[in-house]
Amino acid sequence: MRGFLYVLLCPAYSLAAPQVRPDNNVLAKSGTLDGVPLNAIPAKPPVSQIVAAAIPREGWTVTCDSSQAGNECSNAIDGSTDTFWITDSAASLPQSIVVDMQTSRIVGNITIQPRQDGTPNGNIGQHQVFLSEDGTNWGNPVAVGRYFDDARLKTSIFTPGNARYVKITSLSEAGNRASVMSIAEVNVYDATDLPPSPAVAGSWGLTVDMPLVAVSAAIEWASGRLLIWSSFSWNGFYGASGHQTITASYDPVTQLVSDRVISNTDHDMFCEGLSLDANGRIVAVGGNSDRGTSIYDSTSDSWSDGGDLIKPRGYQAQATLSDGRIFTIGASWSGGSSTDNPKDGEIYDTATDTWSALPGCPVGPMLTSDPEDVSLGHIYRGDNHGWLFGWRNGSVFQAGPAVAMNWYGTSGTGSQTAAGSRASDTDSMCGNAVMYDAVGGKILTLGGAPNYVNSYSTSNAHIITLGDPDTTPEVATINSMAFPRAFHNSLVLPDGKVFITGGQHYAVGFTDQTPQLIPEMWDPATQAFTQMAPISIPRNYHSTGVLMPDATVMNGGGGLCGDGCDTNHPDAQIYSPPYLFNADGSLAARPVIDSVSAGEVAGGGQLTITTSGPAVTNFALIRLSSTTHTVNTDQRRIALAPDNTGDNSFTVTVPTDPGVSLPGYWYLFALTENGVPSVAKFVKVTIA
Repeated sequence: MRGFLYVLLCPAYSLAAPQVRPDNNVLAKSGTLDGVPLNAIPAKPPVSQIVAAAIPREGWTVTCDSSQAGNECSNAIDGSTDTFWITDSAASLPQSIVVDMQTSRIVGNITIQPRQDGTPNGNIGQHQVFLSEDGTNWGNPVAVGRYFDDARLKTSIFTPGNARYVKITSLSEAGNRASVMSIAEVNVYDATDLPPSPAVAGSWGLTVDMPLVAVSAAIEWASGRLLIWSSFSWNGFYGASGHQTITASYDPVTQLVSDRVISNTDHDMFCEGLSLDANGRIVAVGGNSDRGTSIYDSTSDSWSDGGDLIKPRGYQAQATLSDGRIFTIGASWSGGSSTDNPKDGEIYDTATDTWSALPGCPVGPMLTSDPEDVSLGHIYRGDNHGWLFGWRNGSVFQAGPAVAMNWYGTSGTGSQTAAGSRASDTDSMCGNAVMYDAVGGKILTLGGAPNYVNSYSTSNAHIITLGDPDTTPEVATINSMAFPRAFHNSLVLPDGKVFITGGQHYAVGFTDQTPQLIPEMWDPATQAFTQMAPISIPRNYHSTGVLMPDATVMNGGGGLCGDGCDTNHPDAQIYSPPYLFNADGSLAARPVIDSVSAGEVAGGGQLTITTSGPAVTNFALIRLSSTTHTVNTDQRRIALAPDNTGDNSFTVTVPTDPGVSLPGYWYLFALTENGVPSVAKFVKVTIA
């Protein structure tokens, strides 16, 4: 259930789930959750109220691939949860059910009520949702994914489309108990408008339903899959941690979602620091288990224990450095406060998997001035979510969220040098910072709020241009975004533009109120922001965004506030930017990278690339992303000017400076003159 405020805040595109006001509008009358009063967190309405907002089903019919006697598919629209449809036990999955609404209309989501007789057999796991106007031509699915294995109401929200028919296909039973599919009730919901032209505003396509809230996300270089996780629970993080993490993986090729509980590292990775190391390993540090380090190796598809932090931390940022080590600082959300035990810098040696203290890298200079810290009498928010960038000679630049900027040196016991203020900006907690031009040392900063919660966000935008370490960078105030945002996600794209999605006007956790449903695209050539196609689902606190290998963007998650909360979003949507479309809205022909001379190249080295398809004029490297809590210190873009050697063969040179071309795995994209990108190849950049 999503809030009725969608209609009020985005009337031109108000399509998300049932638009009704909850009967019980709060979780509880007292107490807090992560600093947010429980009486400010919307409670989940009863199922009866949700389905009451669905399209009336009088005159509808259903057909199905098979059924058992007494459990016919008509039970799925009979209005009773005491009955259910179940497929023939002799038939194997996949199985489908088709709903005929008798007339075409614009629809934007469905709900599925699993059987309610206490028997889970037939609960839908992997699934696909299709729309059709004639019942014959189904096209691509509008939603895929995996539902959690329980009897609670399931919701799939997708980009609106015209449909008379809705088809739900089960590819697997959620608990792998039997090869059957069952549904007690299925409902369909109206949407108000179709999306705008994708040639101008891009297009939100596939919805991926997930068995958890994606609070953290990273790309696996060896498989190209998206790895996501929540906490020790799929939908909450508070209470007694089980020292485990619920994870899932989405394969964009097969469109399948798998899930896994990680317990061997004894680490609840919620609210961790996160980065990708020089070998492409995903390094998750601290969080709910405030001293732990867990490392994911894409080649073996396995997690391992990476050793303990010197100081316990949660809500920190961390950054991979030019020498391959990893730097972290701050984070008083867990493990005690920086007031009593300053969360100064530490450095991680990825060769030995050990942490070392850097007492010369004090956290004090990078603190924000958060009134919650004043009221508590100790630091809790002020050292959270630093905007960190690995730069030359092992240095780290801290661009925010405090208005004060700093350089940190990592040799010996560390060092700190003040780097001035971010021009006219305020403290910008839970804003974004993106290195969109690594060669030029250019960082775009976007939005954020003066305080972590209970604070209006800003639409401020600045460009920071780095020079040598320990020197004051240039800071330019540019035109503001159209919408103020906090808790949003921003991604640099292959053509050098920056896509900004989601976020909230009034920053407060665990609510869908004041969402910014209209994304923006920033063009570095004009420094202008352009509004893009609206999203279907608010992506506020605990949302994530990642650039995918096919040059689309995943935007998912939000919430993680437990069973009674109405703002958990266990799903993601895939956005296709305008560069993937022709002027008439059809898909653009894309160049293809046929071969790359090597999968690994040292800084200063060259790659020979052959292509086919539309003519290629440029190439770009973008470092793979990992993100949590609006922080993505891994992504950065390098434009590569090719030497055309003829016959669709090109040579490009990777920048020598490892502070620019950080060691690790990068996407390599080919682009046409109009900026249409290829699907990426993975390239490992090493230190010369």
